[in-house]
Amino acid sequence: MQSLFQILMLLLGVARTLIFAHFIMSWLISFQVLNVRQPLVGQVWYTLQRILEPIYGPIRRFMPNLGGIDLSPIAALLGIEMIRIVLMNNAGFFY
Repeated sequence: MQSLFQILMLLLGVARTLIFAHFIMSWLISFQVLNVRQPLVGQVWYTLQRILEPIYGPIRRFMPNLGGIDLSPIAALLGIEMIRIVLMNNAGFFY
Protein backbone atom coordinates (compact mmCIF):
# COMPACT_ATOMS: atom_id res chain seq x y z
CA MET A 1 0.00 0.00 0.00
CA GLN A 2 2.92 2.34 0.57
CA SER A 3 3.75 2.14 -3.12
CA LEU A 4 0.19 3.29 -3.95
CA PHE A 5 0.73 6.35 -1.75
CA GLN A 6 4.03 7.10 -3.48
CA ILE A 7 2.47 6.70 -6.93
CA LEU A 8 -0.36 9.08 -6.02
CA MET A 9 2.12 11.65 -4.70
CA LEU A 10 4.21 11.29 -7.88
CA LEU A 11 1.15 11.86 -10.09
CA LEU A 12 0.20 14.96 -8.10
CA GLY A 13 3.75 16.28 -8.46
CA VAL A 14 3.75 15.69 -12.22
CA ALA A 15 0.37 17.39 -12.59
CA ARG A 16 1.57 20.36 -10.55
CA THR A 17 4.73 20.67 -12.67
CA LEU A 18 2.74 20.51 -15.93
CA ILE A 19 0.35 23.21 -14.70
CA PHE A 20 3.26 25.47 -13.71
CA ALA A 21 4.92 24.92 -17.10
CA HIS A 22 1.66 25.69 -18.93
CA PHE A 23 1.07 28.78 -16.79
CA ILE A 24 4.56 30.19 -17.38
CA MET A 25 4.47 29.32 -21.06
CA SER A 26 1.12 31.11 -21.49
CA TRP A 27 2.61 34.28 -20.02
CA LEU A 28 5.68 34.03 -22.26
CA ILE A 29 3.44 33.55 -25.31
CA SER A 30 1.17 36.46 -24.37
CA PHE A 31 4.18 38.78 -23.93
CA GLN A 32 5.55 37.52 -27.28
CA VAL A 33 8.71 36.07 -25.80
CA LEU A 34 7.76 32.72 -27.31
CA ASN A 35 6.11 32.20 -30.67
CA VAL A 36 3.81 29.20 -31.19
CA ARG A 37 4.70 29.18 -34.89
CA GLN A 38 8.11 27.81 -33.96
CA PRO A 39 7.86 24.02 -34.28
CA LEU A 40 9.18 23.04 -30.84
CA VAL A 41 7.27 25.75 -28.97
CA GLY A 42 4.04 24.95 -30.79
CA GLN A 43 4.40 21.23 -30.17
CA VAL A 44 5.05 21.69 -26.45
CA TRP A 45 2.24 24.25 -26.10
CA TYR A 46 -0.42 22.16 -27.85
CA THR A 47 0.67 19.00 -26.02
CA LEU A 48 0.32 20.75 -22.66
CA GLN A 49 -3.09 22.07 -23.69
CA ARG A 50 -4.29 18.59 -24.67
CA ILE A 51 -3.02 17.08 -21.42
CA LEU A 52 -4.43 19.79 -19.13
CA GLU A 53 -7.78 20.50 -20.81
CA PRO A 54 -9.52 17.58 -19.02
CA ILE A 55 -8.46 19.21 -15.74
CA TYR A 56 -9.27 22.80 -16.72
CA GLY A 57 -12.57 22.08 -18.52
CA PRO A 58 -14.72 21.13 -15.51
CA ILE A 59 -13.19 23.97 -13.47
CA ARG A 60 -14.01 26.53 -16.18
CA ARG A 61 -17.66 25.48 -16.16
CA PHE A 62 -18.02 26.44 -12.50
CA MET A 63 -15.91 29.60 -12.50
CA PRO A 64 -17.39 32.95 -13.52
CA ASN A 65 -16.33 34.48 -16.83
CA LEU A 66 -13.74 37.17 -16.08
CA GLY A 67 -13.10 38.22 -19.65
CA GLY A 68 -9.55 37.39 -20.70
CA ILE A 69 -8.42 36.17 -17.29
CA ASP A 70 -8.35 32.40 -16.81
CA LEU A 71 -8.16 31.37 -13.17
CA SER A 72 -8.62 27.66 -13.79
CA PRO A 73 -4.87 26.86 -13.43
CA ILE A 74 -4.85 28.49 -10.00
CA ALA A 75 -7.98 26.58 -8.99
CA ALA A 76 -6.42 23.35 -10.29
CA LEU A 77 -3.25 23.98 -8.28
CA LEU A 78 -5.32 24.64 -5.17
CA GLY A 79 -7.25 21.41 -5.74
CA ILE A 80 -4.06 19.41 -6.23
CA GLU A 81 -2.60 20.91 -3.07
CA MET A 82 -5.76 20.05 -1.11
CA ILE A 83 -5.60 16.44 -2.33
CA ARG A 84 -1.91 16.30 -1.39
CA ILE A 85 -2.65 17.58 2.12
CA VAL A 86 -5.43 15.04 2.60
CA LEU A 87 -3.15 12.24 1.43
CA MET A 88 -0.30 13.37 3.69
CA ASN A 89 -2.60 13.61 6.72
CA ASN A 90 -3.95 10.12 6.02
CA ALA A 91 -0.63 8.51 5.05
CA GLY A 92 -0.99 6.08 7.96
CA PHE A 93 -3.74 4.23 6.08
CA PHE A 94 -1.23 3.38 3.32
CA TYR A 95 1.28 1.66 5.64
